[in-house]
Amino acid sequence: MYAIVDIETTGGHASANGITEIAIYLYDGESVVKHFETLINPQQKIPAYITSLTGIDNYMVADAPLFEEIAPTLYELLNEVVFVAHNVNFDYSFIKHHLKAAGYELAVKKLCTVRLSRKTFPGLPSYSLGNLCRSLSLPLDNRHRAGGDAKATVKLLAHCMANGGDAHIAQMLKKSSAEQWLPLHLTKADILKLPGGPGVYYFHDAKDKILYVGKAINIKKRVSSHFTHNDPDRKRQHFLRKICKITYKECATELEAIVLESTEIKKWWPQYNYSQKQQVQKFALYMFEDGRGYQRLAIDKKKKNIPTLYSFNLLQEGLVMLKKMAEEFELHEKLCFIDKKPFSDQDYASLESPLIYNRKIKNAVQALEEKLPTFAVVDKAIKEEEKLCLLIERGSFWGMGYLPANTVFTSTAELKNYLNPYADNDTIRNSIYSFIEKNPDKRICLV
Repeated sequence: MYAIVDIETTGGHASANGITEIAIYLYDGESVVKHFETLINPQQKIPAYITSLTGIDNYMVADAPLFEEIAPTLYELLNEVVFVAHNVNFDYSFIKHHLKAAGYELAVKKLCTVRLSRKTFPGLPSYSLGNLCRSLSLPLDNRHRAGGDAKATVKLLAHCMANGGDAHIAQMLKKSSAEQWLPLHLTKADILKLPGGPGVYYFHDAKDKILYVGKAINIKKRVSSHFTHNDPDRKRQHFLRKICKITYKECATELEAIVLESTEIKKWWPQYNYSQKQQVQKFALYMFEDGRGYQRLAIDKKKKNIPTLYSFNLLQEGLVMLKKMAEEFELHEKLCFIDKKPFSDQDYASLESPLIYNRKIKNAVQALEEKLPTFAVVDKAIKEEEKLCLLIERGSFWGMGYLPANTVFTSTAELKNYLNPYADNDTIRNSIYSFIEKNPDKRICLV
């Protein structure tokens, strides 16, 4: 038994919107055996643009039943049948969400007539309900009302069945089929082509714009997990509707995938990636010599093409570090700009000579550099004749690349010839340090 369903709503996602009208046709594959249709009071105002589309206004639903009042009837009609709708996940997400709020848990097989029509009648210019009915010469009356659209969907389902659609339906309803849970614009073939190893995957919209970047140990499994639950949240529903294509880049290891994911998020700034969108490092510690020959330390905004002693995200982080250096090595706070008061001739007169003071600076910087190690991480690559290499230089991530498997290197300068430079950030740096803590044998010290 098929339950062909159509609803009208106050908005595009179930968690914050109500249903204003519902129509259900129970169809046994040959004829309609039951029909239920009613307006519903959504207990919220109907937006003007919805009224202009459907014709349903606040006055029309004022005396209509609440959803919870018809929930027992709906559950009785829908339980243990195949739930059918044009773009089924939209209607199903609303009804499942509101039934659950009323105390009923709906868990049935779903059949999407958009997907079924694509399989049965490939090559049509559009698979929207209105355009399909025009292309197939099917009657469609009372458009954008639950009763009219549901009735047309019954005709469409019957027409698909009469033209070889039964075989497609049987496949689409199998437990192993992905048809019931995938976003509208994706097919099972899109999932099957994905690799089962580590890498980075990209969700694209209809214009090929990247919506989301993710990393995975198993790309196929991770991508599938995005679609296997029907969350009524607005952001998630909008996200799922926009996905039209999946691409990917395979990686040799999870660590490589972490680095690539973080880099790609910063590069493309995808709409639906909410983490890792913090600002890049803003501040750095610099050293310069003043007019009297004294080496001075200063924190400033990070500048391109000027050598830094250390980079950090927060100004406070740098100030705390600089104060510790000043205390430990007896540096003058005014010469480090910790004390912002002007440095007078009297201050200079009270200082030791530049030769002695600069030795303190040298010791402080050397101690800092010892705390900021330079090393490489070497791991397996996708190709046997290569090896993956990541470089940490003075505590910051410098870059990543592949080396010939037999390459022997001892210096940072030599290694950089093989690597591609990457932007450093906390996510990448912390992941690398965590990796070498667990795999110390894959760390190679450099000079």
